[in-house]
Amino acid sequence: MKQVVIAGCGDIGTGLGLRLRQRGWRVFGLRRDTSALPEGIEPITADLTCADKPAQWPDKVDYLVYCPAAGNRDAQLYQRLYVQGLEHVLGWLQGGRRLPGHLLQVSSTGVYAQSEGEWVTENSPALPDSETGKVLLQAEDVALRCGFPASVVRLAGIYGPGRNRLIDQVRGGLCVPAEPPQYTNRIHRDDAVGLLEHLLLEADKDELLAPCYLGVDDEPVSMHEVASWLAEQLGTQLLTDGPTSGRLGSKRCSNALARESGWAPRYPSYREGYGEMLRPGS
Repeated sequence: MKQVVIAGCGDIGTGLGLRLRQRGWRVFGLRRDTSALPEGIEPITADLTCADKPAQWPDKVDYLVYCPAAGNRDAQLYQRLYVQGLEHVLGWLQGGRRLPGHLLQVSSTGVYAQSEGEWVTENSPALPDSETGKVLLQAEDVALRCGFPASVVRLAGIYGPGRNRLIDQVRGGLCVPAEPPQYTNRIHRDDAVGLLEHLLLEADKDELLAPCYLGVDDEPVSMHEVASWLAEQLGTQLLTDGPTSGRLGSKRCSNALARESGWAPRYPSYREGYGEMLRPGS
């Protein structure tokens, strides 16, 4: 039975863990409060910012997924959680029977500072202009130098059940200028989970994974287009003046490499994803 540790087992990690359990894998979910973990995911109660190895740490780890969520954009917290936390986990692995077969480290497309609508791929320069983006790039370096096979998965803005911020903003009244176009990238929560599952299964088949993948849907579009579509579905109108979405940057991320590996998003654009969220009873 394959054993996977999901460090930072929140929404994305729990979704991944449940899928892997259905495939017969043994799943360990690490988080500070494990009371919310569903049945079938074995708890590891630990604080990633503390160096002490948790008592529930398994002797054998076939795969490691590192996907914590900071909760706020504080650079010092990012440093403790994403860099030092990953270093702690990698240290805990040293006492095991053997090193894992692969590490997936979840990062963000926020490591790209491109802002003029450029197309971005895994080979584009990652020169973040924010302190948190710089820390994430440090964490990626720790992952890729861990001493065993590793891949970084840079996810775009995640939306889906329980992630209704843009819907609520449009419903409450939002101003989104059409010009200049502000390109945005997103991925449905279930597609983010599906991409991580796909990459783990590929690694388990001894397929050679790339060091980096972009986790985005098929259609980067302007924020004005998304917000206008949502306003139409909600029976409202965008404001000509007033609060804006607060999003920064403007780039178009490509998922071509992830698709070439055999993955395809269930929600290829915002229309399918938000459309399902807006259906009665959803």
